[in-house]
Amino acid sequence: MTSAFAFPSFGSERMGAPVVSYCRIDDKEIRLREPILDPDALIVQDPTLLKVVDVCQGLKPTGYLLVNSNRSLADLHLARYADQLPAGHALTVPASDLAFKHIGRPLPNAVLLGAFAALTGIVQLKSVVAAIRDKFPQKIADQNIAAATEAHDGIAKSAIAAVA
Repeated sequence: MTSAFAFPSFGSERMGAPVVSYCRIDDKEIRLREPILDPDALIVQDPTLLKVVDVCQGLKPTGYLLVNSNRSLADLHLARYADQLPAGHALTVPASDLAFKHIGRPLPNAVLLGAFAALTGIVQLKSVVAAIRDKFPQKIADQNIAAATEAHDGIAKSAIAAVA
């Protein structure tokens, strides 16, 4: 059984200030309640943060980087991080665009979870789908699942193409 623990971290800054959230996933009970300084994976929901914060600081050399953007890592000035990670460990996904397509609003959370599942294998798409179904009413769940599945399948296909 896998357990997870997540919490946000934000100060008393003005509204709209950067927010960092942490999520721990493990096969055993999680007791730690402190910030993660050397993450295994980073998901950047808002690419404008890249201009304000060094989001990749502390990322493990074997880590994963997933950025919500329809631009390339090079266009986002992240190529140096991608070059430091194993091949295929750093990708962009147009999560807000996919969310808008399926949900009608640019809410990228579920899309990023689907992409994260495909990129890392840490969680499976069926677990993401189950969590979405558990959280939302059917119509909203179906829309989010369609968006997450499209992101997952797109990442999975690009990984297969890269190996071939």
